[in-house]
Amino acid sequence: MAETIKILVADDHMMFVDGIDSILKDEKDIEVVGRCYDGPSVIEFLKNDNADLVLLDVNLPEMNGIEVCKQVNKSYSDTKILAISMFNEESFVTEILNNGAEGYILKNTGREELLTAIRTVNNGKTYFSKDVTQTIMKSLMKSRKASNSSKSGFIPKISRREKEVLKLIVEEYTTQEIAKELFISLKTVESHRSSLLAKMNARNTAGLVRITMENKLLD
Repeated sequence: MAETIKILVADDHMMFVDGIDSILKDEKDIEVVGRCYDGPSVIEFLKNDNADLVLLDVNLPEMNGIEVCKQVNKSYSDTKILAISMFNEESFVTEILNNGAEGYILKNTGREELLTAIRTVNNGKTYFSKDVTQTIMKSLMKSRKASNSSKSGFIPKISRREKEVLKLIVEEYTTQEIAKELFISLKTVESHRSSLLAKMNARNTAGLVRITMENKLLD
């Protein structure tokens, strides 16, 4: 008999976690061993308990899924990451895959595909929703075009809202201050920050500011 796949579900919506739990509870080879509703809780859980796979929301509060993935990959390399999100944006997909996720599925995924994704990733293979696969292919094509271009310092297009967030980051506003200034949630600010870091291939806020100034993105 195959060993049970121990799953840690990490998502900030309790109703969604309950739904995942309901889908998985009758599967004899899968067991939900933990439920986390923010990023730091995932790391704390893994310090004391084992999980074969984390079903990880990309956009968690306090510590986003990309940072969680990076830390899990570094400290708990035997634990696999299957990202799940409502976002099929190139920046989210490529960044979390670059930080160790083995799969990426969307929240509109059906029961059978969810089960297939979990078992596939647990077996050491990769799994992506069909729409996510198309996003990855587009990203590869863009990278190829960029590498073939003689223009240096290629910066991808940023949205109006991302530019507003970027301006405030450069002006040294905190996440809380940006949220208050733009009338958006802290989670939305972190989402835009993660997207900007991924688009500009910056490691941190300092890098983001440097690239912004060097390329005069706010002029």
